[in-house]
Amino acid sequence: MAALLFLMRWMEFRIQLVSQSTEVYVAIIAVIFTALGIWVALSLAKPKTVVIERVKTVEKPSDFVRNEALIEKLGLSTREQEVLQFMADGLTNNEIAEKLFVSLNTVKTHSSNLFAKLDVNRRTQAIDFAKKNRLIS
Repeated sequence: MAALLFLMRWMEFRIQLVSQSTEVYVAIIAVIFTALGIWVALSLAKPKTVVIERVKTVEKPSDFVRNEALIEKLGLSTREQEVLQFMADGLTNNEIAEKLFVSLNTVKTHSSNLFAKLDVNRRTQAIDFAKKNRLIS
């Protein structure tokens, strides 16, 4: 009797499942897409890790002696020397212009004059040349 009752309940469940199969499939798909949406949202919302390295500041040596003979030979003006020192300190042209209270075009002119006098093409080359020849500290 119990087996017959179990069989009847199972058949009733199967018939009910078949008659409502569309709703069951829609519910399963809805659950899958909800879980997928939550996973995508969580993976996009994770904060990005940014590594910031501390830059060690190097003190200018107190025994630094500027090569005045080479400065005169190259014909560097005081303002060009200042621009060169600011370049070595890592300032941009805009920052140099603000520090010297001149226009950006003036800084660009000083930079191009420096490049011509030092016979270089880039800021890094100018800084390297100036440091090797003791034009800047």
